[in-house]
Amino acid sequence: MKPSKSTVIIYWAATIFIFLFEGVMPALYSQSELGKEGVRHLGYPDYFGVALVIFKIAGSILLVIPSLPKRVKEWVYAGFAFDFIFACISHWAVDGRDFQTFMPLIILAVLITSYVYYHKIYSAKEIA
Repeated sequence: MKPSKSTVIIYWAATIFIFLFEGVMPALYSQSELGKEGVRHLGYPDYFGVALVIFKIAGSILLVIPSLPKRVKEWVYAGFAFDFIFACISHWAVDGRDFQTFMPLIILAVLITSYVYYHKIYSAKEIA
């Protein structure tokens, strides 16, 4: 059975959003003074920001590769989920409750959408 067109569109829209938000934006802005200050503001050393950006770029690239083994995709989704949850906790600890605190949870919802629809597509391909 082939996945429906709407399932594929929702999956790719959510996945491309994560790719742009977690891969392209950090690649372009992580070494700017604003990016570095954002990491320092949360109390992390500069090298942590560099490592985080490397993993975000690698994960976002892996996320958009269609033929990637299912187990690898699961790890990528898990890594991004941890990233968003810990980003929320970090902002909450430093800034309290504001929009910046809840923004990672909004992105997590988009990631969950991508994950759910990935499995819908994957299971439809397994049945076929």
